[in-house]
Amino acid sequence: MEKARLDWGNLIFGYTKTDYNVRCYYRDGKWGELEVSSSENINLHIASVSLHYGQQAFEGLKIFEGKDGKARVFRLEENAKRMQLSSEGILMAKIPTDLFKKAVYKVVELNRKFIPPYGSGASLYARPLLIGSGGKLGIGPSDEFMFAIFVSPVGPYFKEGFKPVSLLLARNHDRTAPLGTGRYKVGGNYAASFIAMKEAKNKGFSNVLYLDALHKKYIDECGPANFFAIKKEENKIIYVTPKADKTILASITNKSLMKIAENLGYEVIRRELELEELDNFDEAGACGTAAVISPIWKIRDDENNKNYIFGTKEKAGEISTILYNKLLAIQTGDIKDEHNWVEFI
Repeated sequence: MEKARLDWGNLIFGYTKTDYNVRCYYRDGKWGELEVSSSENINLHIASVSLHYGQQAFEGLKIFEGKDGKARVFRLEENAKRMQLSSEGILMAKIPTDLFKKAVYKVVELNRKFIPPYGSGASLYARPLLIGSGGKLGIGPSDEFMFAIFVSPVGPYFKEGFKPVSLLLARNHDRTAPLGTGRYKVGGNYAASFIAMKEAKNKGFSNVLYLDALHKKYIDECGPANFFAIKKEENKIIYVTPKADKTILASITNKSLMKIAENLGYEVIRRELELEELDNFDEAGACGTAAVISPIWKIRDDENNKNYIFGTKEKAGEISTILYNKLLAIQTGDIKDEHNWVEFI
């Protein structure tokens, strides 16, 4: 199939119109059939629960073209499971894994010409969305839901690409509450981060780093991504990432990086990580589907007039580079997928 006429090498992480999206509706206690639409708009009841009370969840996954021309989607079932978890958390109808997979396959097949070519540094980003579509004035969960997926070809999440970024410590803002919705991929978590992100960018930083809301001493998340740090010792390399199962989103990218790190012989540790410990680490990064890995060279703590520095702003650290290249090579088919993470579409 002939490719769409796009400047593949200069795509940003933004929305580009494609030909089709897919939709499915939950009514009368059951899911209907998949529908195909060419419209970028959706019709919603003026009193829909999603609009008034935020009953909404979403996912993000990427499709890559390999040098063999085949389309590959990464860890599709993990995204399905995470959306099911989010559905449980805010009382939405769960999407069966087979329906989720069928919808992803369908929307990719319909928009195949928008999959960026191998070697362009870009990918096709799929955005599954689940919303409480039923109209209801009283506070409570919807009894009708809409599941939809659209796709868009995208470039790097950060304009710097795989280059070190700086973060501002968001001491005056909380991402989520200790017993709130932090582990679910729901829109409200991201809306709550807008003001802190704006303040950081106004000061010249790429994003923010949150501390836990309860103690204000443990690292939480990097805006829209998980955090990890690397320590190089004489006889081993240690990959540490915060453990907070009730407040931090379970990043599929982070989960994959931990497995790759283990296979490379690194020691992988999930635990509470205090801010003051960062002086002991050699590298740090933010990881997620959109960014993959964004190496961090500086974390600024304005309140204490302190900088935590990891390497230089010119070049990503050695271990972060190894992990990034390894994960990307699996996603694009450049090396063997020993974990069965990739599915062909």
